[in-house]
Amino acid sequence: MTTIDAPPRDERFYLDDLRIGQRFTSSTHVVDEAQIMAFARQFDPQPFHLDQEAAKDTLFEGLAASGWHTAAITMRLLVDSGLPLAGGILGAGGEIAWPQPTRPGDALQVESEVLEITPSRSRPDRGLAVVRCLTRNQRNEVVQSLTAKLIVPRRIST
Repeated sequence: MTTIDAPPRDERFYLDDLRIGQRFTSSTHVVDEAQIMAFARQFDPQPFHLDQEAAKDTLFEGLAASGWHTAAITMRLLVDSGLPLAGGILGAGGEIAWPQPTRPGDALQVESEVLEITPSRSRPDRGLAVVRCLTRNQRNEVVQSLTAKLIVPRRIST
């Protein structure tokens, strides 16, 4: 297995460069209470994302980031340092789960693993890569699991 930590911004992988089992690790992002509340106010205004006191009496037993906030942070980490795909990270579907809440003070990092690679039969300039992205906090707890089908360009032969 190959692990790549925050590759240079100009190094991009085409479908032809990827290998099953290949791994990429992002940089980290620390989440604070202000970020959690700002995201929640705009996109997911529920008490357990907005109010520390109100959150104590919920399933979360304290302030927790929206799963969609965790997903947005994951995407940012993937784009900036975690999954250097040529042409960007283009989703074609996937499955997402949040087994643990993201809390204020959590330092999130994403590890991605290539699970499948399928060149397109009808579009020789691209293919599909299935990638599992696990977002973990500083305690190595998985706060998000995303298995994504990604459209990845192929190297064009001349």
